[in-house]
Amino acid sequence: MKIEIKVITNASKNIIKEEDNVFKVYVTAQREKGKANKQVIKLLAEYFDVNKSSLEIIKGEKSNKKIVLVKNNIK
Repeated sequence: MKIEIKVITNASKNIIKEEDNVFKVYVTAQREKGKANKQVIKLLAEYFDVNKSSLEIIKGEKSNKKIVLVKNNIK
């Protein structure tokens, strides 16, 4: 399954909100050296109850708008 996400960095807490088929992922990390992407993957893995290795950013690695592939590998 592919999902569209928008990442908001420097948030006060790590949360995910779903609005109009887009997931807004708020992370406390900054956009440097992949820190925010790592937090995004960790949060999405918890949200979908899958292993982190089941998630892959397939578009937008350096953008705040991303497409993430969620594989069906359930914990």
